[in-house]
Amino acid sequence: MKRKDLIKIIGSTAKKQGLRFELVREGGQHTLYSLNGQNVVIPRHREINEITAKAIMKDLEGQVGKDWWL
Repeated sequence: MKRKDLIKIIGSTAKKQGLRFELVREGGQHTLYSLNGQNVVIPRHREINEITAKAIMKDLEGQVGKDWWL
């Protein structure tokens, strides 16, 4: 999955649900975002492994609901 697509999916879902999704800081190998107070760490690679992308999305289930990415 492309990094920009993952960020776009999370951002649009947050917007639909009225949640705040914002950039906190850029790191050397990761970017830190905040989704309604929960930290979201996204690797700074153009392509993110599908397993890693699904793990990131699964971590956000507490904020946006179970299986929200399907």
